[in-house]
Amino acid sequence: MATETKRATIYFDPDLHKALRLKSVETSRSVSDLVNEAVKEALAEDAEDLIAFDERADEPLISYDEMVKRLKKDGRI
Repeated sequence: MATETKRATIYFDPDLHKALRLKSVETSRSVSDLVNEAVKEALAEDAEDLIAFDERADEPLISYDEMVKRLKKDGRI
């Protein structure tokens, strides 16, 4: 079964577009394939971050001021 794809218009910075085109030629992959892979990787990283946030949800909160005081007390700043 073929994967259904959707079309979108994306505006790239000219230098970024040039780099994508060059990578496309070097790797024999389409710009679309490169962009899809990059977006999937970014979304996977976001999913990992959300899992980490959930795992730490029950940890006590500490203010910035308190953290600075602790770092100074421990001799790290």
